[in-house]
Formats: sequence, C-alpha cells, structure tokens
Amino acid sequence: MEKQERTCHVVVIPYPVQGHINPMIQFSKRLASKGLQVTMVIFSSQTLSMPASLGPVKVVTISDSSDTGSSSIADLLKQFQATVTQKLSQLVVELGISSGHPVSCLVYDSFMPWALEITRQLGLIGASFFTQSCAVNSVYYQINEGQLKIPLEEFPVSVPGLPPLDADELPSFVHDMESEYSSILTLVVNQFLNFRGADWVFVNSFNTLEEEVVNWLASQRSIKPIGPMIPSVYLDRQLEDDTGYGLSLFKPALEGCMEWLDSKETGSVVYVSFGSLAALGEEQMAEIAWGLRRSDCYFLWVVRESEEQKLPCNFVEGSSEKGLIVNWSPQLEVLAHKSVGCFMTHCGWNSTLEALSLGVPMVAMPQWTDQPTNAKYIADVWRVGVRVKANEKGIVTKEELEKCIREVMEGERGSEMRRNSEKWKKLAKAAMGEGGSSDNNITEFAAKLASKFNETTDSKA
Repeated sequence: MEKQERTCHVVVIPYPVQGHINPMIQFSKRLASKGLQVTMVIFSSQTLSMPASLGPVKVVTISDSSDTGSSSIADLLKQFQATVTQKLSQLVVELGISSGHPVSCLVYDSFMPWALEITRQLGLIGASFFTQSCAVNSVYYQINEGQLKIPLEEFPVSVPGLPPLDADELPSFVHDMESEYSSILTLVVNQFLNFRGADWVFVNSFNTLEEEVVNWLASQRSIKPIGPMIPSVYLDRQLEDDTGYGLSLFKPALEGCMEWLDSKETGSVVYVSFGSLAALGEEQMAEIAWGLRRSDCYFLWVVRESEEQKLPCNFVEGSSEKGLIVNWSPQLEVLAHKSVGCFMTHCGWNSTLEALSLGVPMVAMPQWTDQPTNAKYIADVWRVGVRVKANEKGIVTKEELEKCIREVMEGERGSEMRRNSEKWKKLAKAAMGEGGSSDNNITEFAAKLASKFNETTDSKA
C-alpha cells in the first residue's frame, strides 16, 4: 500500500543568481501543481534567508563555504562545480529517504551541463533548463557547433531563425572579447556541450514569441518552451496562491511604491529599473536623471543602495513633485499597475518577459550579456519599444532619453507599441493557460515522468 502512495520526486537545481532562481522556482511550482513532489536545491556562498518551502515546493539550501582565496570568475565557477559534484549525489539519496519519495529526475540549470553526468551515475532522468531566450541560446549554440567563428569579423551576422544582427545586437560576450569575460563566454557556450544528451530540454519562452528560432532549434533536437515563467496570478491564474516568486535577495519598498502609483493617472508613469546587477557610471546616472526630468513625465526609479551616491546632487529633493526614487520595488506589482505607461529597462530576460506578459511598452537600455539581443527583439521584432542610442563615448544622453520616453509615451508610434504590447500579453496568457502550448509541454513532462515512475515502482513490487 505504501508503495502505491509514493509520488514521483523531482529535484530542481538553479544556478545561484536571482535571474536563474526565479524562473526555476516558477517551473517547480508548475510541476508541483501537476501532482509531482518537487524539491528545489540552492547552492550558495551567500547567506540567503530562504523559506523552507515555497507553496508546495520544498527548498533546501546548501552552503558553499569553501573559499579558493580568489575572486576570478573562472575560479568561482570551478569551485561551484566541485561543491555541487561533491554534495549532490548524497543529497539526492537523503532527500529520497527523508521524504519517502525516491528522486527520479533532476532538472538542472543549463549553465551546469556537467550535472547530466551526475544524473547518469544516479540512474535519474536529466532535464536541462535554459533561462535565456531561444534567440540568445541559438547564437551560443552556433558558436559551440563551430558555425559562428569568434572573434567575428563581418557584420551583420546571420544566425538561423534570427534577423541579421549587428555587433551591438549580439550578446556582449560574443563581440566584446575582453579577457575577464572569456570565462563567461565559455560558460554560456558550454550549455550546449551535451545538448543532445539530456532527456529533456526546457526553455523559458513560448512558441508564438520566438516561432522561427524555436522551430529551428527544435530541428536540432526536441526542445520544450514552457514560459513565460512568471507568477500565475499575472497570467493564467491556474495556481491561485502564486502571487510572487517568493524569494528575493533584496527587500522591496512595497507600501510607498503602490500608494504613490495609486495617486497617478492611467499610463502616466515611467518605471525605471536596471535589475540587480547593472552598475552605471556617474555620468550615465546624471544623464538618466536629467532625461527623466526633461521628459516631464512622472517616474518611479529603482536605484539600489550601492548606486545612490551616483545621483546628481539634490536631484532627489528637486524631483519630489514628479518622481519617486526607491532602493528596490515589487516589480510585477508595479508593471501590473494601471498608472505605469512605460518601462525603462536593461532588458534582462526576466524583466523583458514580465513587461511582455503585463503589456507594458519599453525603453530598451541594454548593458551587457544577453540584453542587446533582447533589445533588438523588443524594438524590431515584437515592436513593443524603442532602443536608446549611445553617443561615441558610450553614454546615452539626456536628450536621447527624453526623445525615447516621449516616443513611447506619446503619439502614433507609442499607440502602436501599446497595441502590440496588448497582443503579446494575450499570447503569453494563452501559452500558460490550460491547454496552451507551454502548459501542454509541462503537462506532458509531468505525465511521462509519473508514468515511468509507476512502471519502475510496479516492476519492483
């Protein structure tokens, strides 16, 4: 009797940065909603305050306390791999015993292709989870396959399923070959080392959003788009209590933000946030500040505590009538608020998916990594925003920022962006809703896992 009550148990391991943890949390919740037992394991060198569970998903934090004495990216990546490799096998066994549900599948971040070897040693099903867009993944895949030779010499670059890309529209590690980034380029390209070997490959995107490149990648091997991985209450509402990611490395200023937005007219506010990692120079911060002031729009600007000293002198006090500056914000709630008419963003993939899912047009100001390619799609493919142009010093001027804000907030072009944003919002909801393309892919995975688990259990009975 006890054996019949056992449930198929899945362990999910994200790469330990917020932009990877959040979508994999959402995937874990979706799997749990399909009847699977799910444990999320987060290896971290930081002391994170983690809840013991996120809804039905159990959370286990493993401290990575070893210290190589070096802060180079290459050394940190090696250290992370060594820690996970050393501890994961034992942990999988322990989780099976403590829960009464033996682990049968490992969903690992695509930044950890070596985790597939561990799944094979343990006799588990291995599923790779790609947290970035199919377009960006396709560029890295082409490099891994030797089809795209770097350093690149001719532009624009042609990649199957993508529009032609100029140098400033490619992921930054591909054309900016500085030595400090070479380890990260290796990391992103190595996602495809055993791309064909994984039992399942999931991508945080949806079919209609990147149709051409999804189809092209699917011609190389079976892939399953399962996005957008944002909390259900903002999309399909299948998971009634899923109102947030449930985990944040920063504390959002909840009350002040929302009350301030409530006092503003529909579509009148520019929301500005450059994510958890971007660090802008003092000159660029000043140009943003005066660009916002010149636009004459209301603005809500997220400036992390570590960045506050870069603001122009007396800017906060002098902007109190038009602007609110906070250290962190509840981004989903802000984007869903009726008063927000535009999102000035660094174009990180999670922020991009959130804005698309909530129908908010964008002023795209990409900084590095996958962001320039995401910005290309925002402006030229999905047509839901405008990309700023930097001057010869690499600075985006106040005049340029004012022009771009006005383009999105006013006039016929802005109206077209809002119409397109509404279109993608509906398509995102449809993909995640019951019977939608992403929902079907998640359902199929859960059903096949459960079926295989039951077969194995029956054969042992």
